[in-house]
Formats: sequence, structure tokens, C-alpha cells
Amino acid sequence: MHACLYFVAPSGHGLKPLDIEFMKQLHDKCNIIPVIGKADTMTPEEVATFKTVIMEQIVAAKIKIYEFPEVEDGEETERKENRRMKERVPFAVVGSNMIIEGEGGKKSRGRSYPWGVVDIENLQHCDFLPLRNMLIKVRQRQDRHRSRSSPRRT
Repeated sequence: MHACLYFVAPSGHGLKPLDIEFMKQLHDKCNIIPVIGKADTMTPEEVATFKTVIMEQIVAAKIKIYEFPEVEDGEETERKENRRMKERVPFAVVGSNMIIEGEGGKKSRGRSYPWGVVDIENLQHCDFLPLRNMLIKVRQRQDRHRSRSSPRRT
């Protein structure tokens, strides 16, 4: 197992003691990526505050979560992207398997409510895209590392 998406309930109060204990038992075994599930149950301000509280608790409990590798010889755009990803942790996501029609007739995955729509591909609504992109990048790095370290067949 390379990574564990650890889903946190959107209580707004922080991690439960069980969450902290579980992550302490797990953090030496695999990369933990904290994720706030059902983020559409909170306002954007509540999400931001909740993220801060969770990260403070993780640091205080000395829990090691996935560290984005420093990009040394990469392009400046890749470094900026890495920084933006770090700032979004824990990722706040909204799940959906429905296709909705948004503004201008654009179709995307999301949820429709009487007050509006939540587009899971909209960074103002949730962190699904950064989470997905991060998981793809991690996998690509692992594959590159694995292919460099394994003997080539001739």
C-alpha cells in the first residue's frame, strides 16, 4: 500500500481521538493523505477553518502525512503547483456520480441543490481535481523510480 486516503467526517470540530490514534498507528506504514469528505455540508469559511484545525491537530500529535517532494530541478510552474497542492491539504471533497449542467450548458460531475450546484471540478467548490492530480503525479513518480531502479532486460 502506497497511500491511505484518510477521510475525516465534516464535523467542523476537528479530529476525534480515534482519528488521531488511528493515524498514529498508520503513519509509519504508509503515506496518509487527509481528506474531508462531504465538504458540501460546510460553507467555504467553515471548510477553511476546519482545515486549519485539522492540520494543527496533526502537527501537535506528530503525525506524519504525505509530504510533497521538493521540486529541485523542475520548472518554476511545477514548483508553484506543488506549493498550491500543499496549501490545500487536507483536501476537501464532494462525491458525485451524476452529470449536471452548469452555467452556459457546461456538463460536469456534481450535485444540484435548490440553492445552486456544486461542481466537483470547480476549485472554488472542492479539492477533487488537486487530489486526483496529486495521486496521478505520485503514481508517475513511483513508476519512474521503479523503472530506473529495476534491471533492464535485453
